[in-house]
Amino acid sequence: MNRAEVPYTGDEPALLAAWLDFHRETVHLKCAGVAEADAWRAPLPASPLTTIGGLVQHLTAVESMWFEQVVAGLEVPSHWTAEDPDLEWRRRPGEGLAEALAAYRAQCDVSRRLAAGLAPDALCAGRRHGSAVSVRWVLLHMIEETARHNGHLDAVRECVDGVVGD
Repeated sequence: MNRAEVPYTGDEPALLAAWLDFHRETVHLKCAGVAEADAWRAPLPASPLTTIGGLVQHLTAVESMWFEQVVAGLEVPSHWTAEDPDLEWRRRPGEGLAEALAAYRAQCDVSRRLAAGLAPDALCAGRRHGSAVSVRWVLLHMIEETARHNGHLDAVRECVDGVVGD
């Protein structure tokens, strides 16, 4: 998928989907050309798990949690454990950035399918902390979450290889 500009007009479901897809594809653009070793370097002293690869894996986990668990009400394996609440940030043995990006793209495809045709006002099949959640809330949260982590990708990328985002 190429990053398409978000249309200036349209109904709410189409605009929410377009903005989320814009930010999802931005993740791939921010990671383009990064060296494998740089993808797993954590340059921020107070954030030792914040790597380019870790950010991609975290976004994959968040997509799964919000769309599979909350929107669709499905039971899926957890991306973290009580023993390791930061598990999704850690590099998976034998996997690199290409695998992390492929998993992210595949998870976004699952998320799109699960949200397709749902009205923003619809309540999700699952709950969050015991509360009902609207599809609109999930879409807005995922736009915010993905955009925020794109900013983190910018900062980490500049620190590890000097590439500056736009």
